[in-house]
Amino acid sequence: MLPILVATGFNREVQTLPTEGVIAVAGGGDAAALERNLSALAPNAAGIVSYGLTGALHDDLKIGDWIVGSRICGGIDLECDRVWSEALAARLPGARIGGFFADGRMIDTVAEKRDLGRCHTALAVDMESHVAARVAQAHGLPFVIVRIVSDEAGHLLPHAVTVCMKPDGSLDTPAMLKSLAADPRQLPDVVKTMANFAKGFRGLKAGAQKIGARMAFPG
Repeated sequence: MLPILVATGFNREVQTLPTEGVIAVAGGGDAAALERNLSALAPNAAGIVSYGLTGALHDDLKIGDWIVGSRICGGIDLECDRVWSEALAARLPGARIGGFFADGRMIDTVAEKRDLGRCHTALAVDMESHVAARVAQAHGLPFVIVRIVSDEAGHLLPHAVTVCMKPDGSLDTPAMLKSLAADPRQLPDVVKTMANFAKGFRGLKAGAQKIGARMAFPG
């Protein structure tokens, strides 16, 4: 039985997944490396899922809310596999189903978040889904997105957080501390952001258990 490829950003997101039937690849903000790694594995995979934390584009989405993608726009326009998306949503009661936006950029203003949500009819944004979708399309594989909100639409990520991910998906603590030293006023917002991320990671772990083996792949 072929495994499911799971594209994430942080290694910590990988650690929330069950090991049965999945191969996870952490992008670490390096889109080119993520695409190479997924492409190398895709010929021996059953499907690709973009999984992990996500930023909300609408004010009614709160920390810990699950979103299952119906489509991706931005770096690529692609419909998600409907049957697989429905299977994921069935495992996550209360999950919202809707569009995602991803083009590789870190969306760095609240105004742009809300504009993207309105203009693209998208619920959330991340930095890996467009890459995973592109690989899935190139290899004729089904593609889905399932992510949990860790950053609300009205919250601006502080600079110390936007620089904290290494290309291998691990946490770059020195870069975070350097940014804080340059601008200590970030500290309260960094503390709040990290608390939101921690809640998101707890939700990921609980949700992954509900999703189960092979990411609820219907085949």
